[in-house]
Amino acid sequence: MSQNSFGQLFRFTTWGESHGRALGCVVDGCPPNLEISEAEVQSYLDKRKPGQSKFTTQRKEADAVQILSGVMPQDDGTLLTTGTPISMMIENTDQRSKDYSDIARRYRPGHADFSYDAKYGIRDYRGGGRSSARETAARVAAGAIARKVIPGVSIRGALVQMGPHKVNRDRFDWNSVNQNPFFCPDPVAAEQWAEELNRIRKAGSSVGAVIEVVAEGVPAGWGAPVYSKLDQDIASAFMSINAVKGVEIGNGFEAAEITGEDNADQIRMGNEGPRFLSNKAGGILGGISSGQPVVARFAVKPTSSILTPRQSITADGDEVDVMTKGRHDPCVGIRAVPIGEAMMACVLADHYLRHRGQIGERNI
Repeated sequence: MSQNSFGQLFRFTTWGESHGRALGCVVDGCPPNLEISEAEVQSYLDKRKPGQSKFTTQRKEADAVQILSGVMPQDDGTLLTTGTPISMMIENTDQRSKDYSDIARRYRPGHADFSYDAKYGIRDYRGGGRSSARETAARVAAGAIARKVIPGVSIRGALVQMGPHKVNRDRFDWNSVNQNPFFCPDPVAAEQWAEELNRIRKAGSSVGAVIEVVAEGVPAGWGAPVYSKLDQDIASAFMSINAVKGVEIGNGFEAAEITGEDNADQIRMGNEGPRFLSNKAGGILGGISSGQPVVARFAVKPTSSILTPRQSITADGDEVDVMTKGRHDPCVGIRAVPIGEAMMACVLADHYLRHRGQIGERNI
């Protein structure tokens, strides 16, 4: 299987399966002499790990990370990156492969079972193998390293829509994001979502979501105007996340509904240089960052593993009804928030290094 790596100068490769002994990643291209610790990486993994509330899968994984290479211990106990590949490992400790025995020959509707089998002629039915969202734990670890490469850049994510229910932008508060199990910036919406998702969870069903990721402190100039657009790579990064079916930058699809006068971000001179009067472009103009906050959103489909029987076929071509048992997220979008943050960090770290390589230290 190819295509397990992402990025150019800051590049990471993930490995491992949902029900294998472990999974992890190798980060290549990280500059030397950056201070890092397992505890720091762990803090991001803890936001993604399962079993933290009744609204996520009850699989119990500590997601304890081990940094195996690419760092040098210092006398004070800190670790410094050496510029060599950083390998990290996360052991799987709570697999229940028997939960999947009923679908060993059955294709689950909405999952990658059929297409995976059609491509490779073999699939790991135990949680989906490489197509499982469990792989994203390794991305979050890589994202923790990426954040060290781009000091001064703040990356925050939030769940802004669950099913048809959107947050109220007038109540948007980043301080609320870590105060509820949904990463929701609207405390009123979070209470409403709890009631709705509890009903959906008890019914054995699922619901989709929209995640917004905002990067502040990105200077003007990162990206390229043709084949390495900053927004292009952000879209690619988000679309690579399991269950993502749509991405928008800035006002996204809303741009199709308004006029050019309404869509253009007007500019004036401020005390510290150019000042934009709005940010409908999401901080990216012509594929290059404008210095405004980079704003992107992605839509996550409902979890395909539900208790309602769905029509499908077996690997032998027999028609069957499939009901997926096991431990699954009623809204997989909740745990996608730290994954989206990590992928944004990896894209920005990559573009920072590319920009520095072409332009030098000017405008960094």
